[in-house]
Amino acid sequence: MPQMRLDELLAELQVRLNAVLATRDRVHTLLEAVVSVGSDLDLETVLRRIVETATTLVDAGYGALGVVGEEHTLVQFIPVGLSEEEIARIEHWPHGLGLLGLLIKDARPLRLGRIADHPESYGFPPGHPPMGTFLGVPIRVRDEVFGNLYLTEKRGGGEFDEEDEAMVIALATAAGVAVENARLYEESRRRERWLQASAEVTTSLLSGADPSQVLPVVAARARQMSDADSARVLLPDGETLRVAAADGDGADDALGTAFEIAGSPAGEVFARGEAVAEPEGLPALLVPLGAAPGVRGVLVLGKRGGRLPFSAADLQVLQAFAGQAALALELAEARRDAERLGLLEDRDRIAKDLHDVVIQRLFATAMTLMSTVRLVDHPQASKRLQHAIDELDETIRQIRSSIFALQGPVDEVAPGLRGRIVELVEGAGGHLGFMPGLRMEGQLDTLVPESVAEHLLAVLREALSNVVRHSRAGRAEVSVEVGGGLTLVVTDDGTGVGAAGRRSGLRNIEERAHRLGGTAGVETPEGGGTRLRWWIPL
Repeated sequence: MPQMRLDELLAELQVRLNAVLATRDRVHTLLEAVVSVGSDLDLETVLRRIVETATTLVDAGYGALGVVGEEHTLVQFIPVGLSEEEIARIEHWPHGLGLLGLLIKDARPLRLGRIADHPESYGFPPGHPPMGTFLGVPIRVRDEVFGNLYLTEKRGGGEFDEEDEAMVIALATAAGVAVENARLYEESRRRERWLQASAEVTTSLLSGADPSQVLPVVAARARQMSDADSARVLLPDGETLRVAAADGDGADDALGTAFEIAGSPAGEVFARGEAVAEPEGLPALLVPLGAAPGVRGVLVLGKRGGRLPFSAADLQVLQAFAGQAALALELAEARRDAERLGLLEDRDRIAKDLHDVVIQRLFATAMTLMSTVRLVDHPQASKRLQHAIDELDETIRQIRSSIFALQGPVDEVAPGLRGRIVELVEGAGGHLGFMPGLRMEGQLDTLVPESVAEHLLAVLREALSNVVRHSRAGRAEVSVEVGGGLTLVVTDDGTGVGAAGRRSGLRNIEERAHRLGGTAGVETPEGGGTRLRWWIPL
């Protein structure tokens, strides 16, 4: 009897030792799990590691982590234990109804032997594999419920026990710390990227870079700092918003796409100047560039489905970045306007100096020479004086033409009529082998309407084309003058143009003149060649 009693005590001691060893092993496993969960600072990596560690810790067949959004629904669902084929068969991920919704509303641990027996059980989405045992534990970040851990199907056919629950609660506590650390790290990185991006955009714009070159940088930096998959910069274009810059998914296809301002989410943000977040479906964030009523455009950011939606911290940083970018754009435009104004003032000052000083002195000199011609009896000397007077007169004409050019518009994108005339004449010079002479008088850029300017350029293009193709000329002159009308004269010393050429080549020129109430004609000057004269009233 004493021997039997001793055997029983030894057996009981062995059982207790095995239990202690098992507990020690689980505690070690829990400690390793806590260390593993906190060993990374990327939030999405941390979340998946939490689920994988929890399923290993309690020997669960399946596990998932549901991230709770502002509307008490699941905005992200991270499953573990399902194959790619099983995931593909599931019609949709849970939205936070049934037992999952109960855990969201009442954030306390929940342990069940059979899911279907609970009155709150809502069932599984179509295509979802059957599951029986269940253990759910909330993950708290400070006082906020970040999400819930869901564990099902304990291996071996048993149920989750109190020890399993205690282990997962301990893991969830460590997971909350890990999530908070990842959030803080991400926020610091986000702010660092914001400072770098703002400095880069501001420096580029204020150093003279064209906004069309800086806008892609704005899109790229906004996408990087928010960890978005796509970024678009929309600028107003009449009644629409057009994609002026894009980065990330589908960037090339998105460029140039237009959205109506009226009735579109981007148009509403543009009109009201308030950011809008759209977490349903594809997470998106629309941020105005600037404040109402001076909104300059809209920054649109998007993520692929299933990813974490944009947070309040994302919105705050992106609003600050968009405001900084809009301010930099405004300052850059103000700087360019100031430079343009300074250029116009310089041009106006030069034009006044030429008119008030140079032309007046040349004119006085010419008048003096004209009065001197009558006093000179020598024919050769008188002829030379008259030639000098003619040269002075032509010089005054050219200076006046330069004054009108200086007083014309300054627009690098769309040059004025003078600039386009010069382009046509220089282009013809490349085909002729010599540069035609060009004389322009009057305020061509300001007095000639755009509709008339198009006709003038078409006539000049046709006339120069005729000189190139038919005249075999060695010299050509182009004169454009505003005064009592608009006059174009194109003269060459070539072979002239016959009757057939006149009927075919000059019909369009004559029709344009008649359509505008003017005249057109071709004549042969003294010494040969051809002179085209085209005149219309203004």
